[in-house]
Amino acid sequence: MPYPTHGGRHELGQNFLVDPAVIDLFTDLVGRTSGPVVEIGPGDGALTLPLSRTGRPLTAVELDPRRARRLARRVPGHVRIVAGDVLRYRFPDRPFTVAGNLPFHLTTSVLRRLLDTGHWQSAVLLVQWEVARRRAGVGGASMLTAAWWPWFDFEVHARVPARAFRPMPSVDGGLLSMSRRSRPLVVGAREPYQEFVRHVFTGPGRGLREILDRTGRLSGAAVRDWLVGARISPLALPKDVTAGQWASLWRAVERGGHANDGGVRAGRPGSGRYRSRR
Repeated sequence: MPYPTHGGRHELGQNFLVDPAVIDLFTDLVGRTSGPVVEIGPGDGALTLPLSRTGRPLTAVELDPRRARRLARRVPGHVRIVAGDVLRYRFPDRPFTVAGNLPFHLTTSVLRRLLDTGHWQSAVLLVQWEVARRRAGVGGASMLTAAWWPWFDFEVHARVPARAFRPMPSVDGGLLSMSRRSRPLVVGAREPYQEFVRHVFTGPGRGLREILDRTGRLSGAAVRDWLVGARISPLALPKDVTAGQWASLWRAVERGGHANDGGVRAGRPGSGRYRSRR
């Protein structure tokens, strides 16, 4: 058996991957990226060892110092094992790829840290299934996704059953990839756009038309023009807006409320994607 089947320490929230098919899919997705790899939470090396066979420089950051020491004795010379907390780890200041089976209870914290970190170009992550879906905008996007969509693309590739982990968690996992856009959908500082997204997601109203009216950032006519151009129902919710539609809405806000720029249709590139291979 090439990979250990025992589980991680419960207090560290570790659910180790043991399904060879999922491991193969994960390593294949990482193989489509380029540059050095930083792995989050390698555990006993179920992903580290296959990833090391590419020959790419690999740094694995493991919170449990005992597992880090054991793994360091099993990896080739181009792999470095670091005992530390990824939430405090200093990422490289050059382009790199992120990979990892994230502790489910730390998923949002790790994602926020990554999204606010420069230089990485791609990330392949195993997270909770519902988190993967929401990050990719499948069935409705979260506020976190909408806030970062202009700069990152999110895609969910497969649902990973709970039985693929040891110990077995109470929920399924999902394979999620994130990639930095070469051309952001929004130009300029992130903070004003992200504050607007927060305002819309948390604002009162029975639908987008009412919510946007109450932000005071767009005139009533501009709101109606944007909804028509984007082909969005006035009763739709913020979670229903795609990446491209958020960008067109922000352009309308920046122009001072003149929203009729031709709109951005649902399904245009930049919305989240779901492609199952299982």
